[in-house]
Amino acid sequence: MRVNHILVAMLYCMTTTAFATPNIQHWKSASGAKVLFVENHDIPMLDVSVIVPAGSSFDTTEKSGVANLTRHLLDLGAEGLTEDDISRGMADIGAQLGGGFDQDKASVSLRTLSNPAERDKALDIMARVLQRPLFQETILAREKLRIIASLKEAETKPESIVGKAFQKAVYGTHPYALPASGEVASIEKITAQDLYGFYRKHYRSNAAIVSIMGDVSRAVAESIAQQLTEKLTGPDTSATLPDVVTQISAVEQRIAHPASQSHILIGAPGIARNDPEYFPLYVGNHILGGGGFVSRLMHEVREKRGLAYSVYSYFSPLKQPGVFQLGLQTKKEQADEALQLVRKVLSEFIINGPTEKELAAAKSNIIGGFPLRIDSNRKILDYLGMIGFYDLPLTYLDDFTQKIEQVSVSQIRKAFARHINPQSMATIIVGAPEGAGK
Repeated sequence: MRVNHILVAMLYCMTTTAFATPNIQHWKSASGAKVLFVENHDIPMLDVSVIVPAGSSFDTTEKSGVANLTRHLLDLGAEGLTEDDISRGMADIGAQLGGGFDQDKASVSLRTLSNPAERDKALDIMARVLQRPLFQETILAREKLRIIASLKEAETKPESIVGKAFQKAVYGTHPYALPASGEVASIEKITAQDLYGFYRKHYRSNAAIVSIMGDVSRAVAESIAQQLTEKLTGPDTSATLPDVVTQISAVEQRIAHPASQSHILIGAPGIARNDPEYFPLYVGNHILGGGGFVSRLMHEVREKRGLAYSVYSYFSPLKQPGVFQLGLQTKKEQADEALQLVRKVLSEFIINGPTEKELAAAKSNIIGGFPLRIDSNRKILDYLGMIGFYDLPLTYLDDFTQKIEQVSVSQIRKAFARHINPQSMATIIVGAPEGAGK
């Protein structure tokens, strides 16, 4: 056992000396945006993202899908630029415009050459997309039809059915339960005015997080941050969400489906991103079901009994407690056996925690793989956005391996016992055999 601890300690020292974590500079722009910047001249590239708190949780039940459509239409037409102008403009200079969207946030991102000729053209397009979107009626009508067709198709797929039912079971009436893409009935009602209204309320400079990574100086980075946010307007207020109810009533829902396999999800609200017990829960979940073939769930469910090809667990931390989820697919006739086993493994893990051997192996795996998490500009940019949006310490990347090394079996056991109650979880089974018992 002592040898395992020494091995992890040696690996930690080797890891921390073999690579350097990025030096994060930070400031607030004149527009009020929070800026995080890493200067790196190794390659002539620039990565930029702007994040705003404008995710699906800020929708309403009647108009779910507005947040997603607002983000989606940003780069489909802006002041002085058609949809084709935007796509061709980026393609001509080898730049890529992208973004992201989830329950908490929406983002627009850019990857471009750092040479001023290409960089300035790409940033001009990004700035107009962010600050002067058009939300044209013809484009909106087209995209609504596309989304409605996609939603109708999803209604037939077991993986979509189980995910949607699971979110509702876990979050009830909380906005985190709202489907990111909306519902068919709600999408049909959405107008361009809805998008303008949502945009003006949630796309605000004083709530924006600007992340900049790459081959520019601090002075240029300051100019970029201001250029991308100075014309974002809106009320100087922060949109807030109601608190998530973390202790839910146990529920099991079985939904008939002709699929040959049962799709099973089990879970409950887990943790917020800034929870002080994040690292014990992160390491513990790696052992339970997040570590792939070395996880306890995979060993018990797949390798020992052959009840599923894949079984997993994860925490999805958000501003409010995001979901803790276990999932698997299995043959219908063995769905109940697999479900009982997963519950048993989870309960035993919460009561006893991992073994010292499991903990040492998990630390070795996580610490050894950490350099791969920050081995590209894009990955570092994503970390900058996460650190800024969730108000994490600027030393987060510097501290990561040390925080992992400090986790103990006792901390994991206590953290799981505090946050996860096996008797207070939602279970959704799509494609369960008829007449199967609970």
